[in-house]
Formats: sequence, C-alpha cells, structure tokens
Amino acid sequence: MFSRIDRKTIFAAWRQPRAILWTAAAVVTLGFLIALEIAARHYGLPGPMTTQVQEVIVAPKSGFLLYASMGLMMVVLTWRQRFISVGVAIGIDLVIFLVRWAADAKVTEGHPFGNGALWVILGWAVIAVTRRTGPERFLLLKGAGLGLLLVTGRKTGDTWLLITSKTRTQVLDQYVATADQALGNPSWLVGRLVDSTGPIGARFLDYVYAQLAVAAVVVTVYQLRKVAVERRFPGHHLVRTFLVIGLLGPGIYMIFPVVGPIFAYGADGGHWALANLWPDTPPPVSTPHHMPFDEITPRNCMPSLHTAWATAIFIHSRKGPRFLQFAGALWLIATLAATLGFGYHYGADIVAGVVFTLTIEAALRALDRGWDRAGIQLVAYGTVVFAALLVSYRYLSMQMAEYPWVFGPLVILSMVSVIYGYVRTTRLWEPKAAPARHPDPQPELV
Repeated sequence: MFSRIDRKTIFAAWRQPRAILWTAAAVVTLGFLIALEIAARHYGLPGPMTTQVQEVIVAPKSGFLLYASMGLMMVVLTWRQRFISVGVAIGIDLVIFLVRWAADAKVTEGHPFGNGALWVILGWAVIAVTRRTGPERFLLLKGAGLGLLLVTGRKTGDTWLLITSKTRTQVLDQYVATADQALGNPSWLVGRLVDSTGPIGARFLDYVYAQLAVAAVVVTVYQLRKVAVERRFPGHHLVRTFLVIGLLGPGIYMIFPVVGPIFAYGADGGHWALANLWPDTPPPVSTPHHMPFDEITPRNCMPSLHTAWATAIFIHSRKGPRFLQFAGALWLIATLAATLGFGYHYGADIVAGVVFTLTIEAALRALDRGWDRAGIQLVAYGTVVFAALLVSYRYLSMQMAEYPWVFGPLVILSMVSVIYGYVRTTRLWEPKAAPARHPDPQPELV
C-alpha cells in the first residue's frame, strides 16, 4: 500500500509530458503486438508474443541477438553488476544445455544458448519493480525495456513478413525490375561479382547480412556508454531509429509488395518465377504486370530495410572513434553488396531505403531537439521524394526503362539531394563551439 506522499509523487510524475509520452507509446506498442498475435493465430502460427515467451525455455532462434540485447540492457548497470549478469546468463545456459543433454532433447531448430540472457533481462526487470524506487527504477526498467524491444522487434518483423506473404498474393516485381533498367540492373551486376568471389566472399556477406542487429548493438552500446555514470539516457540514439524503421517499413511492404530478383527471376522462385534469369541474363524490357506468387515468400523488398538499418548504423557511427567509423562504413558497404549480390533486392529498393532512413532519422532528431523550420522542411522533402520514387517505380517504369540516361540520373540525384539536405541541416543543428574569451588587459602600474 502506497503512502499518501508516494501517491502524490506518482500522480505528479504521471502528469509530466515525458511520462505521458512513454505511457502512450507503451499502450500503442502493446496494442500493436496483440493485433499481430491475433493475425498470426488466424493463419495457424504463433505470434511475436508467444514466440518470445517460448524462448524462456525452448531453444531460441535468436541466440546471438539475445546476448546482444543483454549487452544493451547492461549499459545501465555498474561493472560489478555486468560481470555478475554475464556469469549468471552463461551459468543458466549451461544448466539448460545439460538438462537437454540428459533428457536427450536435441536442438533441431534455433541455438543451444541464449535462454540465460533472456532470463537475466527479465530478472533485472523484476528487481527494478520490487527492489528499486524513483529514478533508479525508471532507469533500470528502461534498460530492460530496450533489451526486450530489440528482440521483440525481431519477432514482430517475422510476423509482419508472414502477413505480407499471406495477404499480398500479387507482387509488383515486374514494375521494379523494369524501372531498375534505368539504374543498369545493379542486382544482376553485383550478383555476378559475388559469384566470382566464390564461397568465401558469399559466406562473409551472408554473416554480415544476418548479424545486422549485433552491429547495431555495438554502436548503441558506445552511444550509451555513459548512462551508468550519468544515470540518464541521451535524447536520441540508434535504437530509436531502428525501432521506427522496423515499425513503418513493413507497412510499406503491404502497399508495395515485392519479393526480389532471386525469387521473381531466379531459381529460388520455383515455378512462380517468370524465368531463371538472375544473375546471368538481365530481364527483358516488356510491359510490366502484377504477377501472382506463393504464400510463403515475404514481400519485403520495397524499401530495403537492411539498407535502411545499415545506413542508420553508418550515420550513428560517425561520432565514434576511428575504428567504429571504419566498421560502420564497412558494414554499410558489405550490406549493400549482400542485398544486391544475393538477389534479395533491386537497385530501386536500395535508393528508396536510403531516402526512407534519412527522413526517419531527421524526424527523430528534430523531435529530440525541437521542431524548427529546417527540420520540418527536411522531413517534408524526404517524404515527398520517397513517395515520388514509389509512384515512379509503379507508374513510370516503362518510361524509365526506355530513357535510362534521363531517369537514372534523376533517381540518383533525388537520393543525393536528400543526403545533402540531411548533412546540411544536421550540421546546422550541431552545437557551435564558443570562442575563447580572453581577459581584458590590465593597466600597467607605473
């Protein structure tokens, strides 16, 4: 039972704008997860909430991601608490592994580790509720929430992809492939280059492509390295951008369903593919149409969210040390090579993904510092360019293929203009260094 003072303190805190914003965000997120859970159940599959709960015991599909999420959560802990958390997580994983081994329960899907990391995150959330009060409770809950949100975002994305494959029976690959003629069919070109590198190059790119979330955690942990000392989070960091990209991106999939070159024009599409052309033979230029596709392959191409996330990692790594800057640039280049070289995306997807990310990043930065004219103009311009790209891909694809020397530079120029606007605007937002103040000269004593 709370005392009268405690109740007054709590009610006063709830009236604060930031508390109201966090409460509204939590309610919207919970409602969104429940809706996805119901939608997944409608198709006979577990939703994001169910799969997350299952990973407390069963072999997790995201073992590396769970430990990365625990690393993100630990930014609010002291070094002693971090060492204890890692030890407890490894100990729990060893115990669960031994129990599975004794019961002869083989891990056919997922990773043999990761449960311990999830237990530690949940354990700190319980400690925050039962053993902490005031700002310490809020800080610890926020750290645990960020760790859980990273994993929940992955589960939510998987459910979204399922919904796109079940509800969008017609795909627009012919339109995008035709429009991609203006860019020189980069997926076909990079696909042949990746094939020429052999299994070593393909394996490296596949690892980069699959472990994008781990790279994001590395950059985020650097950004949040002072949280444990300052006892507060910075106003803007990479996780915010990642979550908004993951929330808005699948909605575009529902509007513009595309499966990718390796499925629509390659062997992975089976009898649903138009022909087995990727990556050796560019697709012929012909009038595009909607094409039916299976109910398994996700329609997750437009825009390329892997490009979007890799671009966000690159942006946020610019303020880090030289090693982090190099790693961010390398991850972006390797992700672009993988998305195109594996036939998962068209060049048009990449351009849209870059514009999509810069617009979201600009909006979040403007929200953090306070909206001004420059921020509003940049977000509005990025939104218009992104919408214009999608409309052009859909309704001007034939013209783009017939006049590549006109539309190709226009598409690239539109992306470059958003990049220039973002760099110019964010530089204006950077705090200016105050000039050193020199003391006034003292009169000489005679």
